[in-house]
Amino acid sequence: MEFCDDCGSMMKTDDDVWVCGSCGAEKPRDADSEAAMTSTAEREDSEVVDMSDVDEAEIGPTTTVICPECGHDSARYEMKQIRSADESETRFLTCVECDHKWREDDH
Repeated sequence: MEFCDDCGSMMKTDDDVWVCGSCGAEKPRDADSEAAMTSTAEREDSEVVDMSDVDEAEIGPTTTVICPECGHDSARYEMKQIRSADESETRFLTCVECDHKWREDDH
């Protein structure tokens, strides 16, 4: 990923140059520096992590919340920033009883 030196926006590739979608600035691509970058395609090919031998206590914190699937009152949760930085984080929950997954956003 490359960022524009002029305005700080994320740049996209166009043949042998990086082009800023916001201000139109261009800079030449450098094969050596790009070799160190990780692409989305490389991350998608990663192996599936086997969590079957992991102790429940090591998976993450729990909270008191009613599962919409089974009604159990406890779930593991993880907070992730999936929207822009000025928006609140999204809480992803997994029921400790039935493993139902859902998310909660602030509205």
